[in-house]
Amino acid sequence: MKPTRLLLLWLALLLAVGIVLGTVRALGIDVAPSLLRINWALLLALLVLAALDIVLVKRLPSPRVTRRLSGSLALGRWSEANLEVEHDFSQSLNVQLFDHVPDGLNFENLPLTVELQPGQRSLIGYRLRPLKRGHFSFEHCEVSLPGPLGLWSDKRLLTVADQTRVYPDFARLYGGRLLAVDNWLSQLGVRQHQRRGQGQEFHQLREFREGDSLRQIDWKATARQRTPIAREYQDERDQQIIFLLDCGRRMRSQDGELSHFDHALNACLLLSYVALRQGDAVGFSTFASEQARYLAPVKGTGQLNALLNTVYDLYSSQHSADYQTAITQLLARQKRRALVVLMTNLRDEDDEELLTAVKRMGKQHQVIVASMREDVLDRIRQAPVQTLSEALAYCGAMDYLNARTKLHEKLDAHGISAINVLPRELGVDLLTRYLNWKKNGTL
Repeated sequence: MKPTRLLLLWLALLLAVGIVLGTVRALGIDVAPSLLRINWALLLALLVLAALDIVLVKRLPSPRVTRRLSGSLALGRWSEANLEVEHDFSQSLNVQLFDHVPDGLNFENLPLTVELQPGQRSLIGYRLRPLKRGHFSFEHCEVSLPGPLGLWSDKRLLTVADQTRVYPDFARLYGGRLLAVDNWLSQLGVRQHQRRGQGQEFHQLREFREGDSLRQIDWKATARQRTPIAREYQDERDQQIIFLLDCGRRMRSQDGELSHFDHALNACLLLSYVALRQGDAVGFSTFASEQARYLAPVKGTGQLNALLNTVYDLYSSQHSADYQTAITQLLARQKRRALVVLMTNLRDEDDEELLTAVKRMGKQHQVIVASMREDVLDRIRQAPVQTLSEALAYCGAMDYLNARTKLHEKLDAHGISAINVLPRELGVDLLTRYLNWKKNGTL
């Protein structure tokens, strides 16, 4: 229960009058006794009415509240949530509602005030903006019912359970680029080059020709036809792309509103969207996470929804990256040759461990190492140096950047593609390389 402003004003007024009358009497000034009696009578009547209002408001039935909320929200994007209120009141009543929004969701236009009309439902809404990905549960909604005499307000906590998921909003982050990508693909005419006879996927049987390898001979068909019959192969009609995502502590660096981890997820989604449109299969695997996740490569646009459901509540951890274990597990799962995109944040201490692991994976798969560098390092490098602390910061940043550059050069020297970009540029850089590979037939 909460006293209304009207009750507080009356109490303040009567108490003020009583204090004034008492002060006047203390100064020896005559005051009509009837004034004191009237003041006390009014105060007593107010208390009686307040008690009666408590009884009446407690007898009011609670309204029924239903929350209308989308089952999926986009990270950082405003959306609408609605509350539908039903009641059994015989007269109109102004009520106040406050929805208990979970931590991690920003909101506007709460609390809400609505006038309930007899026999009618009322629908009111407020705005939500998710600040982080994941699963969120709504449990309660608070309703304030005014007493019939307007002296008390009864707060009631109603159980209104709902759930929603917050997904990465990669479409908003990349603006109109998704539409531009579709136009770009049509202009480039990206198609897979079919080189008959040299691929790994069976195409047809035909007569043995000069220049064919003996390994192409189908001995069963040769025995039936009594003439040499060869198998003809073609390049696979679809490729497989697997994202190997580092969920360790080095991905927790923050640039702007998003961490390196979120930038990596958005890059995965952008490239997945394009690759699935091209008919390729997309898979996903994590390492250095609290709970390892794996999504086998599958074709079709439905795979994008599966990918979103796999990563929407995925967060970076405090664990360190173990490249050897991650690559061993991936090699055990993925037998068919694929493009493996290792998304991480390289450090100079990764030199030998990373190189050994990636070289081992490169024997079976095509590998690209996508590493993100901190934006603050570029700012330090470009800022003027005038003080000792600035000079120390500059030398430290340059030493760190040089060590990273040497590691990338070492990867390139061993034939391993590597990307070293700012987090916000990762998606576009990966997409450009993928499209070039598709156009050139090297993927």
